[in-house]
Amino acid sequence: MDLDLSSLINATTIALLISLIPLCLFLFGLSKFSHSKNKEAPIAKGAWPILGHLPIFSGKQPPHRVLGPLADKYGPIFTIKLGSKHALILNNWEIAKECFTTHDMVVSSRPKLISTEHLAYGGAVFGFGPYGPYWRELRKIVTLEILTNRRIIQQQHVRVSEVQTSIKELFDVWYSKKKESYPSNYMLVDLKQWFTHLTFNMVLRMAVGKRYFGAKTIVEEAQRSVKALKEIMRLFGVITVGDVIPCLKWFDFGGHMKAMDETSTEMDEILGEWLKEHRHKRTLTEKADDQDQDIMDVLISLLDGKTMEGFDCDTIIKATILTLFIGGSDTSSVTLTWAICLLLKNPLVLKKAKEELDTHVGKERLVNESDIGKLVYLQAIVKETLRLHPPGPLAAPREFSENCTIGGYHVRKGTRLMLNLWKIQTDPSVWSDPLEFKPERFLTTHKVVDVRGNHFELLPFGSGRRKCPAISFGLQIVHFTLASFLHSFDILNPTPGLVDMTEEFGLANTKATPLEILIKPHLSLNCYEML
Repeated sequence: MDLDLSSLINATTIALLISLIPLCLFLFGLSKFSHSKNKEAPIAKGAWPILGHLPIFSGKQPPHRVLGPLADKYGPIFTIKLGSKHALILNNWEIAKECFTTHDMVVSSRPKLISTEHLAYGGAVFGFGPYGPYWRELRKIVTLEILTNRRIIQQQHVRVSEVQTSIKELFDVWYSKKKESYPSNYMLVDLKQWFTHLTFNMVLRMAVGKRYFGAKTIVEEAQRSVKALKEIMRLFGVITVGDVIPCLKWFDFGGHMKAMDETSTEMDEILGEWLKEHRHKRTLTEKADDQDQDIMDVLISLLDGKTMEGFDCDTIIKATILTLFIGGSDTSSVTLTWAICLLLKNPLVLKKAKEELDTHVGKERLVNESDIGKLVYLQAIVKETLRLHPPGPLAAPREFSENCTIGGYHVRKGTRLMLNLWKIQTDPSVWSDPLEFKPERFLTTHKVVDVRGNHFELLPFGSGRRKCPAISFGLQIVHFTLASFLHSFDILNPTPGLVDMTEEFGLANTKATPLEILIKPHLSLNCYEML
């Protein structure tokens, strides 16, 4: 039989080519998968050499409003360069949900910032420290010993006393001036300052058993403490050159590190004085009942003589008290101030809130904390305020502890994560008329949505492991204070139709200017005289 070599070669070639087709398809698919797997989120244009996108934050607009239009251009997830660092900006609730459920462990740490080193006792203020053994242990102590529902109930008398005392003092000032030329017996008051003093007193009494503002003010100590705390809040919001270009850290451009050192020294002295007083008091008296102990007493009992991850007990106690002031005092006064601003701009909402209070409380007594559950419209007002003006509209940065895939994009270990909560909470695909103040939405279309980190379209206190542990603590302060003030006084805008809503960005997004409004008593005079 003759062998046709050419036919054999052709047949062999065809068979080989056919056998290679699956391999080629596999390699093509693998290449496409690898490309998709390594695809990174789009980088916003306009980055400068060395500085990256830092210059875009140099204007007057707060960062969350600067980043908002970039989300409209680049989509719900994009990257900016902060010097040598990359930051992933999230603007969508679905991606936020993916972060804080599927990848919560990966995004639970914080970057090592200069402010943490200089203002937060090197990370001992656990809200700013990295994820690790110290953070887990201290958070457990705070949630199981300090911010329990039992202790919040035990300290109810402090909240009630402070609110009622502040209302009585405000009434007394009005009463002493009502014969002067105020229109219709209204008196002008800076409510932003009043809320600041009230919430500071409230947290101060619960934390260390002191009261600084009011008729018996310790002026020098009070001003010193509030000034230091406000400066800390401002400096925590500063992006230093050293944070984004570490090799330039020691040049301290702008003098921020110097300011941080001076402020932290001042705050440490104040906290140290309080701690010294508590230790001295413990040597003179028998152990107080659990109900009579303030938070510093509890911390001393739990931590005295102990160290945690290199931090001594005094440092841990001072850092934890500072955490409570940051989370409980300033953010509460900020929320209360924005709530009144929004009510002045929306008089029909204000009228409805007053009617609810008159219906459920009446005019012959003051608000009790037990009334809050019935005041559903007031609770909706607080939710809507937190939606439009979250205390931290650009959430404190986190850091990816390992490589990760978010929203279909590859994210490298060490990338910073920044949530634009303001953008998420004003997303028109979720919220109708997203920039309008409509508390009714939380009684109808968004009735089931809460602010505790379980509904990712509304995250004013964060979500996942790093969400604020003092949510109940803060809401108690805000609900009771707002209800009591609105119930006790009628309010008017001295410049009808005009309310300055200018924001001043720091750790908390405060109102940049005073909130001056006209007030007069709403209840029978007997209610105030009994206080």
